[in-house]
Amino acid sequence: MKHAIALLAPALVLGMTAPSGAQTADWAKPLEASNMRIVGHNDLNGKGNGGEGLALTQYANGRRVLFLAHESAPTCFSVVDVTNTAKPAVITQVNTVTSDIRCNSLGLSGTTLVVAHQTTKIGMPNGGMRVFDVADPANPKEIAFFDTSGPHSRGVHFVGFVDGQYAYLATGAKDFEPINPNDDQFLMIVDMKNPRQPKEAGRWWLPGTRKGDAAPPVPRLKIDSGYRMHTLLVDPKRPNRAYVAWIDGGVIILDISDKATPKLVGRKSDYPPDTGFTHTVLPLLDRKLIVSSEEANQDKCADWPKRVWTVDLSDETRPSRIAVFPPPANFDDLCKRGARFGAHNIHVNRPSPYSRTLTQTVIGTFFNGGVRVYSIADPKKPAEIGYLVPMAPPGSKAGTIQINDVYVDEKGMIYANDRATGGLYIIEFTGAGGLK
Repeated sequence: MKHAIALLAPALVLGMTAPSGAQTADWAKPLEASNMRIVGHNDLNGKGNGGEGLALTQYANGRRVLFLAHESAPTCFSVVDVTNTAKPAVITQVNTVTSDIRCNSLGLSGTTLVVAHQTTKIGMPNGGMRVFDVADPANPKEIAFFDTSGPHSRGVHFVGFVDGQYAYLATGAKDFEPINPNDDQFLMIVDMKNPRQPKEAGRWWLPGTRKGDAAPPVPRLKIDSGYRMHTLLVDPKRPNRAYVAWIDGGVIILDISDKATPKLVGRKSDYPPDTGFTHTVLPLLDRKLIVSSEEANQDKCADWPKRVWTVDLSDETRPSRIAVFPPPANFDDLCKRGARFGAHNIHVNRPSPYSRTLTQTVIGTFFNGGVRVYSIADPKKPAEIGYLVPMAPPGSKAGTIQINDVYVDEKGMIYANDRATGGLYIIEFTGAGGLK
């Protein structure tokens, strides 16, 4: 497999004094900003369509490397040197195996990288999970492929992998036939103790979504995005629980003490009357809270409301919504601006020494609303305390920025990517009190 390698020339950074006659780089001029500034940027060799997978590590020589999944072909993932956040540089890029694959999500534990493989249509080959050895980040070596393709499967949309033991997939399978084609991706737990030989350890799906289920079929929403798993988090403080975003099924809490047979503990769904698509759940166990986001996936707010919520976890068998995050002051303008606006990803406190654990602050992506920062010091009154909306990147058919994913490192630097052509942005929060 060929890997494109390129290093970018030094970029001008906000806050630096420009040489005589020089101008601030366009990428460093945000369209809108409050308490935030861009410190670095890389367009990923013009292949800037970032997906929903960001993972950061530091090698023994001090080199800090960000792995970034791409939303669609031809690039599967990029490897970026972020040792100097003002000058992020592409180390290498790995292509998809075919044009019908999107990699979209990845997970990293030690020097083992797992990457999602979702096909563009149900029933196509190559759906599953690729496994790489990234001991040398310039030369990722594929060591295994875990195949989840099948007649009713698109393969893997999301993969969570942080402990070197288990990978948690949102996937279809050869032997899984959903009642509704949109319900094709369920939870599969994969034993990764030998990363060269991944093997299924267990699975769980929402009762009433698989043909042959004893439970009655689930009710359909007006916008049917499917009763399927989207993302999952396991907090090391409580390793026997999985906190899951189930797209039209809401917030789900599972007992995973026995990986072979996960069991439902609690569920919260407000669909209807809301319009569905639970995207990410972040447990804040010490505060007995969950932060839950929904995904806007239609242009110009056609599927509004798509928001972020605080959720009460005092009784895990009955999680309940507390408060919705406030809309931006220019909400109407953002809805009219073009392409998507609304909630999407949030920083999820990965259990890594290179990830910041935030308990009072939530950082989220909002497509043309950029990156936005909220205080949840009072979970009943979430308050916006900062935002940054980059300029529309060159070549973007969307005509606006479409910030897709976000990661905050242990130093508080914010990494965000554009779903279209903008690439990687490295951002600093400058508000009083910092990120908590």
